[in-house]
Amino acid sequence: MIPDRYSCKGEDISPELTWGDPPAATRSLALVFEDPSGRWTHWVVYNLPVAAGGLPEDVPAGEDLPGGGVHGSNSWGALEYGGPCPPQGSTHRYVFTLYALDTMLELESGANKRELLAAMEKHILAEVEFGASYTR
Repeated sequence: MIPDRYSCKGEDISPELTWGDPPAATRSLALVFEDPSGRWTHWVVYNLPVAAGGLPEDVPAGEDLPGGGVHGSNSWGALEYGGPCPPQGSTHRYVFTLYALDTMLELESGANKRELLAAMEKHILAEVEFGASYTR
């Protein structure tokens, strides 16, 4: 379960995320957080440094991430994390997908999920998903 702190019911800040070493040929990482139905993208981040090992809690909004990486646009059109916010009384499932890429992407900040997936095509070395639910 996603804690309220990381949702519209709480502080609506991004959670801390950590991951292990990507494949040796990895040049950058990308992250998408979404409702897997594809109807709502909550966070898009790309060109993360390979050595990052994760993201801290409460990543600030804006084009560039501290320590490297670029924010894409979420479904609100914002360059930031937007926490889960299902209709009152319902539970939704959400998925973080981390991609290891063999290149740095030539995307300006603000690319949406569709644009990111198109740019990553034929460059994905590995991907991993982490799913969680949230009830409001």
